[in-house]
Amino acid sequence: MPFGKKNCDICGGKIGLLGNRKLDDGNCCKDCAKQLSPWFSERRRSTVADINAQLAYREENKASVAAFNATRTLGLTTKVYLDENAGKFAVSDARRFGEDNPDILEFSQVTGCNVDIQESRRELKQRNKEGKEISYVPPRFSYNYTFNVIIHVNSPWFNEIRFPLGKSVEVEATGTRMTSITGGTSDIGRRSTSYRQAEAMGNEIKNALTQVRRQVRTEAAAANAPNAVQTCPLCGATCIPDASGRCEYCGGAMQ
Repeated sequence: MPFGKKNCDICGGKIGLLGNRKLDDGNCCKDCAKQLSPWFSERRRSTVADINAQLAYREENKASVAAFNATRTLGLTTKVYLDENAGKFAVSDARRFGEDNPDILEFSQVTGCNVDIQESRRELKQRNKEGKEISYVPPRFSYNYTFNVIIHVNSPWFNEIRFPLGKSVEVEATGTRMTSITGGTSDIGRRSTSYRQAEAMGNEIKNALTQVRRQVRTEAAAANAPNAVQTCPLCGATCIPDASGRCEYCGGAMQ
C-alpha cells in the first residue's frame, strides 16, 4: 500500500509518519539521514548501497575528528578550522568542535573558494497627514547584503561546502542608488563598516584556503620532480642527492 508503514532499507527500523527519506531504490529513515554529511545533497538520486557506503565513511570520519588539532579558526557562527600541521580542514557550526562529526578534508581536496555577495533593497516610506504611505524626496532605501562562502572540493560525497558568513548586513541610505563599477554592488553598502568587516572576513577564509591549496600543490610538484645531477661542494663528486639531500659518496649535505 502506498501509504502503509515502511521499513528503513539502511537500519531495518520502522519509519514513522513523515519520517521517510526517499532513495533512488529504497527508503531511509530520518535518523539514518541525519548521520549523512551536511554538505551532501544527492540523497534522492542515491541508492541504498550509496548511502551505506557514505555512512561507513562517516563512521570512519569520527577517528579523523578525534585526531584533528585546529591551529587556526576563521569565521563567526559557522567556522572554518585549519589543522595546518596535518594539512586538513573542516567546516562546522557546532558550539563545540566535533559535536556534529564534521567532514575532515585534505587541503589538497580544495579546488577553489569564493565569496558570494547577494544584494537586495526596499524603499523606505513615510506617512503623510492622511496616514497614507508616500516616498521620501529624495527616495530612501534599505539595502540588505548576505555573504556566503563557497568552498569547492573534490570529494566522493559532495563538490561544494556553502555556508553563510554570519548575519546579513542591513544598511539604510538616502538618495538614489549609486552603482559601483566592480560587481554591481551598491557603493553605499561598501562604505559601511559592517559590510567591510564581513567582506574582509570572507576574503580571509578565501585567501587562507587558496594559500594552503597552492602550498600543497607546490610541495607535491617538487616531490615528483626528477632529481638533478649536482656537484658535491665537499668532495667534488658529481651525483644525484639521496632522499635526504646528501652526497652518495661522502654523505655531506648538498643543499
